[in-house]
Amino acid sequence: MGMSQTYDITLRIAYVYDSPAAAHRTLLRMLPRNLPEQQLLYGAVTTDPAPSFRVDDVDFFGNPVTEVTHDRRLSEIDFRFRGRVLKHAPAGGLDLSCGLSLLPVELGQIRSIAPDSPHHFLGASPRLPAAPDIAAFARDCVSPEMSALEAADAVSLALNAAFTFDPKATEVTTKPVDAFRARRGVCQDISHVMITALRSLGMPAGYVSGFLRTIPPKGRPRLAGADAMHAWVRAWCGAETGWVEFDPTNAIRAGTDHVTVAIGRDYSDVAPARGSLRSAGSHKTTHQVDVVPV
Repeated sequence: MGMSQTYDITLRIAYVYDSPAAAHRTLLRMLPRNLPEQQLLYGAVTTDPAPSFRVDDVDFFGNPVTEVTHDRRLSEIDFRFRGRVLKHAPAGGLDLSCGLSLLPVELGQIRSIAPDSPHHFLGASPRLPAAPDIAAFARDCVSPEMSALEAADAVSLALNAAFTFDPKATEVTTKPVDAFRARRGVCQDISHVMITALRSLGMPAGYVSGFLRTIPPKGRPRLAGADAMHAWVRAWCGAETGWVEFDPTNAIRAGTDHVTVAIGRDYSDVAPARGSLRSAGSHKTTHQVDVVPV
């Protein structure tokens, strides 16, 4: 695990329509974030064919968003990000997080409702209603004397042990509680369940979409989920520690292998391509990701 790592990244999302689509509008969240531990050195989001209209902006949570419209019939469309990112290892060290039971007190002292404020990440969100089954699982994972960080680690490890990684078990629209009951799914499902679990314990938690390196360091196994966009969890562990990122799919903390694209309350805030179009018939989507250490 080095102090920092540079990656060349390519993401391609392609749609092919049986019956050409007219009036196509898409919101893209494909450009990696600039964060204290991560810099986008260069890179761009492009579309083929070129759009009739394009605007680049930033959403409430600070994620780069590209809006494109195509006002003619399209039988296929290609969205790409190509670029280079520098990623620094997160600061490790002592557990300075507050006790799990003290989180409500520390939250109460936070007056900010800025985008990074934990208050946005505590209640139910569009894809994540409260789920008594998941809350009961979460309570069994933790004990009152744990620190917030220990509790989040415990939930992450327990979900990793309980779940079988299974790309065929779920769709992008699968409800987290259904994936939880089946104990099968992909990183999106496992992350949604972990966020629901942490929130039920009074811990603010959010969803991170991004990339995992596709070529592991020598002697280390390839991480699950590296061949598509990945998802993991950020949890607020008190005022002193702040946000910490966990990858429950791989039972690890997120580190130099993880490149952040977007942060939100759940998948609905960070979907890489969200479109509306008029078309008859079905369409096929392909996602390709390459994250190559430089």
